[in-house]
Amino acid sequence: MSNLRVYSMMVLTALFWSGAFITGKFAVREFPPFALTFFRFLFALPFIFLILYSRRQGRWLPRQKEWLPLLALGFAGTFLYHALFFACLQYTTAINSSLIGSTNPMVTALLAAVFLGDKVNRTRLAGFLLSFFGVFLVITGGDWQVIQQLSMNTGDILMFAAVWSWAGYSILSRKIMQKYDLSPLMITAYTFLVCTIAAIPFVIWEQPMSYLPYTTTGGWLAVVYMAVFASVLGYLFQLIAIQKIGASRSSIFINLVPVFTIGQAWYFLHEPVTLVKLISALIIISGVYLAVMPSDTKETQSKSLPHLQE
Repeated sequence: MSNLRVYSMMVLTALFWSGAFITGKFAVREFPPFALTFFRFLFALPFIFLILYSRRQGRWLPRQKEWLPLLALGFAGTFLYHALFFACLQYTTAINSSLIGSTNPMVTALLAAVFLGDKVNRTRLAGFLLSFFGVFLVITGGDWQVIQQLSMNTGDILMFAAVWSWAGYSILSRKIMQKYDLSPLMITAYTFLVCTIAAIPFVIWEQPMSYLPYTTTGGWLAVVYMAVFASVLGYLFQLIAIQKIGASRSSIFINLVPVFTIGQAWYFLHEPVTLVKLISALIIISGVYLAVMPSDTKETQSKSLPHLQE
């Protein structure tokens, strides 16, 4: 497979992930957050397990000692992240959530520096500070009255909490992969499964008969899009890219997600694209690039994380 084809696949991946913010915004009009989390991963399960079994026929079932860490990852990472993600879309725009979500690699790098001892040079530190300043601009809209009154958007805060949840998952998954020799594909498949099961009592609590009779075909298609394109195909394409061009080069394409989201949100959701948001996007993307820019390609590739953000 040529590098050009791999690059095209990663551009598609960024487009798929940006589409999750748009379809998620449509879907939260008809489904509550836990139901969306449940149905998204329920629909994704057959595909991800088919891929897992076809690629790792001799090692697709976890050993007994591996179930507990997989349960922890599935609940604390996948389930919590997506519940917060869908909850945030009830209160904030797709543009804001994608801009805040784009700091995922940066926050992961920060936690890796704190808990795993990854090196932090001046360039990475500048990237951390720059990205946080960009998020600060997104949350406040550059309005000093918001800062003085601390009247920040609930959805933006939930999305920022989701980012930290996913970053913690990424760090924990790295240690678990090293300790138990688990592949990113196996971790993803079984955290999908744990997430689906963990959501069941919360779905019951949301009283599904109060909304299911009124859901539309468009709402279900939004869920299917997030399950198939954003979750399964997005992950598969990134996995192929990591194998072909390395984790560091493939991760650069994640910076395209907020760019695509801004355009789609403006076109499909008629969300305003303000100068502050464009400046915030530029600041965040620049900060993320500085924060995750590899100083040693081989070292970075050996520490690759299973990224599946949206």
